[in-house]
Amino acid sequence: MKTRYFYGYNIVAAGFTIQAVCIGALFAYGVFFKEIQAEFGWSRATISGASSLALLMMGAAGVLAGRLNDRIGPRILIAVSAVFLGLGYLLLSRIQSPWQLYVVFGILAGIGFSTHDVITLSTVARWFDKRRGAMSGIVKVGTGSGQLLGPMLATLLLTVFGWRYSNVIIGAAILVALLLVAQLMRRDPQEMGLLPDGRISKSNGRNGEVTGRSLILREAARIEQFWTICITEFAIFFCLFTIVVHIVPHARDLGLAPAYAAGVLSTIGGVSIVGRIVMGSANDRIGGKRALLICIIMLFCSFVWLQLASTAWMLFLFAVIYGFAHGGFFTVVSPMVAEWFGTGSHGMLFGIVLFCGTLGGSVGPLVAGRIFDVTGSYQMVFLILTGLTVIGFALMMRLRPVRVREL
Repeated sequence: MKTRYFYGYNIVAAGFTIQAVCIGALFAYGVFFKEIQAEFGWSRATISGASSLALLMMGAAGVLAGRLNDRIGPRILIAVSAVFLGLGYLLLSRIQSPWQLYVVFGILAGIGFSTHDVITLSTVARWFDKRRGAMSGIVKVGTGSGQLLGPMLATLLLTVFGWRYSNVIIGAAILVALLLVAQLMRRDPQEMGLLPDGRISKSNGRNGEVTGRSLILREAARIEQFWTICITEFAIFFCLFTIVVHIVPHARDLGLAPAYAAGVLSTIGGVSIVGRIVMGSANDRIGGKRALLICIIMLFCSFVWLQLASTAWMLFLFAVIYGFAHGGFFTVVSPMVAEWFGTGSHGMLFGIVLFCGTLGGSVGPLVAGRIFDVTGSYQMVFLILTGLTVIGFALMMRLRPVRVREL
């Protein structure tokens, strides 16, 4: 039996909003890329480096946030990150030198970004069992909404107010929205006298958890499967965040107007919504490994096509294929960690997996910017991204179920 209304849906709604606000702000940075470069004359590697530092800080702080979420819950953590993220964008409007860009966006905003994934998805993993993938998918639709609307709104603000005042507006909106939605968050259903999925009595736990119990960090760190997932996350995040930062300047290099170039990024966000819903539900049916392999195959196809794309319609077709894979990948990893290692230390374990990913995500845009500065082209970058998807596929293919004797 289930209650008439399950509070877990409030958790999903709050997670959706947090994802939309944070990722919308993250994607807005790519829209301002050319304007910052034009005003200061900085290289693309310099500007990309700030986003790389932000991702590195997001991953490092995410490990701590995941650990704290296991202990004290998400409400305070989301509120604190709101202050960091809002302040980062407010101060971004005042920068005059590269070190200031690195401090306000790379460090402050990076810390602010750290909770949007590990806190929301780890919390949802505790509130839902049988529908964990589907609910995670709905939360990650918030990311797709942010990807869709963020560049569009940023472009509108840029046109009307310029890039500096646009960041003042974005920072203030972040601060208000996240402080309000943080009040809805709760660590787990037991905190409110409830059970996962809104069950009245304990029954039918998730059969997919391979050991029948939750692994703590010490146990997970001793098995190959955990580090295989971490390395795969590194490779794929290298690809994903390189595209997030560089696809708009690449599109403009090919002659697309700013609005059309931002439209490529928005298309990725819009299609990723479909990927999140479809692959989240698929995760509940076919398991995390198979769902992740599907996403990697589509990612590979998109990068092969990107190397041929030279016109607007070809870039938008890339955005459709890539966007589905992008959305699916970000949805299936958290349920996969819960499926393979349990939920008792999910915040900490998922935080480490995300940290490995953000290491890749921080290196990717920086390497891509440096390669462009040297070669004047992204072709070598796209070849590297294609190769990394092959590595990720090979790693996941050899992943085998955890057995009790391995612990």
